[in-house]
Amino acid sequence: MIVKIWGARGSIPVCGQEYIRYGGDTTCVEIRSGDGRVIIIDSGTGIRRLGKALLAEGIHDYDLIFTHAHWDHVMGFPFFRPLYSDRTSLRVHGCPFAEEFVRTMLSRIMSPPNFPVNYGDLKARIHYSDGCPEKFEIGPVSVHPIDISHPGGGKGYAFTEGGKRFVFLTDHELGHTHPGGLPHEDYLRFCAGADLLVHDAEFTGEEYGRHLGWGHSSYLDALSLAMDAGVRQLALFHINQDRTDRAMDKVVEHCRRIVRESNSQVGVLGACCDMTFAL
Repeated sequence: MIVKIWGARGSIPVCGQEYIRYGGDTTCVEIRSGDGRVIIIDSGTGIRRLGKALLAEGIHDYDLIFTHAHWDHVMGFPFFRPLYSDRTSLRVHGCPFAEEFVRTMLSRIMSPPNFPVNYGDLKARIHYSDGCPEKFEIGPVSVHPIDISHPGGGKGYAFTEGGKRFVFLTDHELGHTHPGGLPHEDYLRFCAGADLLVHDAEFTGEEYGRHLGWGHSSYLDALSLAMDAGVRQLALFHINQDRTDRAMDKVVEHCRRIVRESNSQVGVLGACCDMTFAL
């Protein structure tokens, strides 16, 4: 299983010399299974570059899954170039929404006056699955959803293939339980022993004190979860829109210092644009 980050920025895309290394695109992650199946998580602005890359590879068959419907996680959908090709087959999984909500959500993004191309004019074959079972399969990859603690709710996911486990928990607030959120012990069990945990790390500890209840975690809470759960590698995700490369480097180094002082074995890094993990 290959995991690639196409967008890790939170809330809104950014640009500028101070954001080059970690990137400015919002949430989009690609999973490539052992047999070449393409699974896309969220359609933030990072999906634009992903679409171009997939077409360049001659790949036209994809699965798309959402964590939730906030703007920064869906705003790139109209710019996913494969949608405009009749060779494209896209399976949109209902999790965490009902089929009709997903269809309506995506069509509204492309309805006047929001976008010049109507959803009904797309050439791609788009198939929707309804519901969100406790576990489902996408090719050889087993997908386990879990409710996240975020305003309006949503889902995090564990993806398992060949004994390797990738856990994705963005827009998830560890320090506060929103309606639909679960006890901390449930997230600890969900992450236990993961080969890779990509987790929301929007705020510093000081910033989090001013943003309690906003639906995002401090990087210290994310690190604590990773260490307690014994994950092999933690990637700090949903990077604050104002966090420069230099400031993010300081966050990562602080986490690594804590890991060393705690004699933990967790590897810590910031989720950079185009970063790839081979599990």
